[in-house]
Amino acid sequence: MKEKFDRKKHHESIGRNVSHLFRSMNIYLSKELEPYGIGSGQFPLFMHLMHHDGVRQETLASLLKYDKATITRSITRLEDMGYVIRKRDPIDKRVYYVHLTDKGENMRNVLFGLRSKLNAILLRGFDQEEQELFSSMLEKAAMNIASENEMYKVSNE
Repeated sequence: MKEKFDRKKHHESIGRNVSHLFRSMNIYLSKELEPYGIGSGQFPLFMHLMHHDGVRQETLASLLKYDKATITRSITRLEDMGYVIRKRDPIDKRVYYVHLTDKGENMRNVLFGLRSKLNAILLRGFDQEEQELFSSMLEKAAMNIASENEMYKVSNE
């Protein structure tokens, strides 16, 4: 027997479902990245560097929505493993730029392959239209909450 769609129940479960999705993705990424000593939280940082090497540490924190302490710990861990190096700005000694090392650059195929594999798992059973709609809706929901957080932040300053 097919359950009747309950709009109220549906909306109340969005946060729970997003949270479950996030935790499940982190578990999957952690298992896949374990042989390389990379944590699931470092995956987005690493992927950003693959596209924009030599970015300011502060910019990474802002783009990835990580606090400064978290980004510092993540970069330090990747630096200790030999994947990245931090370079001081010659003019402003407080500023660090994060660069991939050769070892980090050699992770390109692994990380891009993992991203493709994860996307394929997440979108399994979705037709092309559903894939595009899902991606668009996730992006819109993320922008909605980011905008709300910015308004909250501004109102508390």
